[in-house]
Amino acid sequence: MPNVKTKNYIHLHFIIFIWGFTAILGALISIEAIPLVWYRVTIAVVLLLIYLLITQVSLKKTVKELVRFLFGGVLIAIHWITFFYAIKIANVSITLAAMSTGALFTTLIQWLLFKKKIIGYELLFSLLAIVGLVVIFQAESKYVVGIGVALFSSFLSASFSILNANLIKQHKATVISFYELLFASCFIGVILLFQGLISLDFFILSKTDWFYLIILASVCTAYAFVASTEVLKSVSPFTMMLTINLEPIYGIILAIIIFKQKEIMTTNFYYGALLILITVVLNGIIKLKKTKV
Repeated sequence: MPNVKTKNYIHLHFIIFIWGFTAILGALISIEAIPLVWYRVTIAVVLLLIYLLITQVSLKKTVKELVRFLFGGVLIAIHWITFFYAIKIANVSITLAAMSTGALFTTLIQWLLFKKKIIGYELLFSLLAIVGLVVIFQAESKYVVGIGVALFSSFLSASFSILNANLIKQHKATVISFYELLFASCFIGVILLFQGLISLDFFILSKTDWFYLIILASVCTAYAFVASTEVLKSVSPFTMMLTINLEPIYGIILAIIIFKQKEIMTTNFYYGALLILITVVLNGIIKLKKTKV
């Protein structure tokens, strides 16, 4: 029988697979990016609230803490909107390849804002990732806008991760997630209100869209978040970071299987995407080895 650590590691791979499926669901759901994200975060908030009430976790926070959660909520809202918008105007493979630049943006943000010293191998990997992006831009020039939107989404994701890395030192992960998703829902709701999209027709969706949205909000958002937090009890954050690098690979393979010709890119696209993924994986391996020394 596998021990608890082995079970959790297998569980972690399942969670990463689920995250890779998120982009697929975004392509399958017919509604636009902004309503899609609103439904996703709103349903997830309800589910997380139920979870927090059952586990009797306190939600009491100061105004200053709520402001930080609000900032995180706005970041995640815009990140998800641009992520799904990139999928709509390009495709899953292009978006996931561009999203692999998150580690590069994290390094740059920490260097610029927090004056963190850039490590030699991180600089090398960052330059190689840029080369990979240039190859993708040249190979898939018709998707240049989609690539640009996906890169902006990746930047927002990196900013969000840095913010949460600080928040997690003082607050429970489930509470952070609940408030950020709640504020994301409110922020997007205001946008929809100003756009005049809130009406009875707004809530009339096809059965297929409702089905995919519920899976997206429950399995890919609420469940995956809580489960990934639970896994950290026996799997190190560095192992998780390394494993998360498989998300674009899972997503691109799933996209090719499900959408077939629509997701088949030129050979140079895969060269560029592979170069980016290699830099991300090698970065994770080096960091993992350094922690073991």
